[in-house]
Amino acid sequence: MSKKKFKEHKQKKQKAEGKSLRHAVLSFFDDSRGASFNFKQLARQVGPKNKAVNDQLFALLDELEASGKIRQLADGSYTSARKSETLVGVVDHVNPRFAYVNTGGEKDIYVRERDLGTALHGDTVKVSLIGRQTGEKPEGKVEGIVKRNRTRFVGRLEMAPNRFAFVVPDFKKIYQDFFIYQENVGEAKNNDKVLFEVTRWGDGDRSPEAKVIEILGKTGENEAEIHSIMAEFDLPFRFPENVLHASEGIEETISKEEIKKRWDFRDVLTFTIDPEDAKDFDDALSFRKLENGLYEIGVHIADVTHYVVPGTVLDEDAFDRATSVYLVDRTVPMLPERLSNGLCSLRPNEMKLTFAAVFEMDNKGKVQKEWFGRTVIHSDHRFSYEQAQEVIESGEGKFSQELKILNDLAIRLRKDRFTKGAVNFETTEVKFKLDEKGKPLAVVPKIRKDAHKLIEEFMLLANKSVATYIYKLKKGDDKNTFVYRTHDFPNPEKVSDFAQFAKQFGHTLHTEENAVSHSLNKLMDEIEGKPEQNVLQSLAVRAMAKAKYTTDPKGHFGLAFEHYTHFTSPIRRYPDMMVHRLLQHYLDHGKPVSKTDYEAKCIHSSEREKRAADAERASIKYKQVEFMSLAADKLYAGIITGVTDFGIFVEIIETKCEGMVRLADMKDDFYEFDEKNYRVIGSRRKKIYRLGDEVEVRVKKTDIDRRTMDLAFENETPAFPQERSNRRHR
Repeated sequence: MSKKKFKEHKQKKQKAEGKSLRHAVLSFFDDSRGASFNFKQLARQVGPKNKAVNDQLFALLDELEASGKIRQLADGSYTSARKSETLVGVVDHVNPRFAYVNTGGEKDIYVRERDLGTALHGDTVKVSLIGRQTGEKPEGKVEGIVKRNRTRFVGRLEMAPNRFAFVVPDFKKIYQDFFIYQENVGEAKNNDKVLFEVTRWGDGDRSPEAKVIEILGKTGENEAEIHSIMAEFDLPFRFPENVLHASEGIEETISKEEIKKRWDFRDVLTFTIDPEDAKDFDDALSFRKLENGLYEIGVHIADVTHYVVPGTVLDEDAFDRATSVYLVDRTVPMLPERLSNGLCSLRPNEMKLTFAAVFEMDNKGKVQKEWFGRTVIHSDHRFSYEQAQEVIESGEGKFSQELKILNDLAIRLRKDRFTKGAVNFETTEVKFKLDEKGKPLAVVPKIRKDAHKLIEEFMLLANKSVATYIYKLKKGDDKNTFVYRTHDFPNPEKVSDFAQFAKQFGHTLHTEENAVSHSLNKLMDEIEGKPEQNVLQSLAVRAMAKAKYTTDPKGHFGLAFEHYTHFTSPIRRYPDMMVHRLLQHYLDHGKPVSKTDYEAKCIHSSEREKRAADAERASIKYKQVEFMSLAADKLYAGIITGVTDFGIFVEIIETKCEGMVRLADMKDDFYEFDEKNYRVIGSRRKKIYRLGDEVEVRVKKTDIDRRTMDLAFENETPAFPQERSNRRHR
């Protein structure tokens, strides 16, 4: 090579190296926005240690500073001059390694554990983008806490020998312990379940500090674990004294003047149908045949708002709770017992005040006339669902003729709903048989029969009719503000994904908007009794939008109603109380109320409803794990109900309990996650585990604290024993 060509080659190489160094430095600063580095630290990060590179780096730093891309600080270190875009969002700490921050945008922001600072799951934070993409997600760094989701948690106390303690939190999405000094432990002992409060948030390698607020009991005991769930979801343990005092002060006597204001149904046949163990009875049905040949059917609902007045401590507490919560062994009620089980409960052989929707119907289930207003009743009988079902099936027993007519009408109402596009989701729920200490003796599936559906159809009719009446009360755009229960059309993309998955089982789902509901019902009929039934039902429910409370008069996709509300359960739902008040207000020709105020109440009610559902699921999961911890060590048949990049979820058919087979524990192959097709595939043997597959598993480990169960597939043999030590950690 000539000297000239050698010189040109050297210049090109230096130019390329300069570009490469420039790119490396800028990328490093982008990835480390907010931090500063001295020259030696930069040299170690971006290139080999030699004089030529150091000279280039000195020159490059001067150039980048002059162009405004970096800044030199007073101590001589350098930092990025680019202003980070700062957003506000909520932390979803999905695993110990990273979290997502949901800012309401199209994509969540990926945040590594080291960049979370002191943020915990559920906290509202300020997050800056650091110019890096991790997969499909932009990457960010938490810059500060806007609002703590909570400062009190529940966990298991671990006493250290040197007179301090740690608390291991129960909540799955908190991945650090909390340090407690001896003086803040109180009377708590090792392995106690405690409610604790954070006193100082940790930073760097320091654990956050806390103090014990309340001892819930010994870990593993039913009372402690249920109280743990209640504390985890911030459910109230008891009613405040002033609320109980207010409930005790309510006058029990029903005056003659009050009766005169109402339609008197005390001489009309009336009865309730409820679960065997029910203590509060929201609703009753009245029935009589009219001289014109029509049936008069009254749906009478406990008149809670007669007793609970706006602006009182009773009402404020009920609004804050917004709903009763049904855990496996207890109810956390919305109203004090004197109201829920006494004054408002429609018990047999007692005069009660009610709010009613009364219908005149023909024998084909068509409503010919309707009326809404306050009534007074005297229930003649209390049926359990089982008792009513026996009368329906046998045709014999108390009020057998009336129950038969009501059941026939309910069947027609149900058929009409499905003809109009209602979606038939009959998911399997479970309940537990418990001993006196709360230990689960058996898991029993809940079975819905005609008696359940009879009550359901008349409650749906009342809810729909009240909503429709209010909507149509005023013509034009100036509608009366009201509380609706709405259910949006499902996301087309989710429906399409579900259709693709159902296709793998040989089922077709039409995804056109006008065909989805009928096609879903056809699919539900096709899969009944088949192995894939539970999985496809579960996925179909996940593909649906979530129902919510709102003042917007939208329809209800799942029920195929143009307008729908909740009118029938004011003992256990605050929105029903709002509906009762608004209905009476408009019956009295009142003007439209503030839409803004009621929308805020709707949002609060929807949030409380979600909290209740999450708490109920947690209590069920706890009992399922406890039940399986006591079960025999044997092989169980199961169905794969979920597939992730870290494990396979399996529901045991016999007990309906769900656990996980971790990919890290599967020694027969190296399994890769195929997200699009809901499956994992072995890289060598090509064995596939996919959603809906029938499998056999054993219980490997149960963790009551975290309500998890580890499973293992039967007869797994290592494919490559010599490679186990080289297998990457998942």
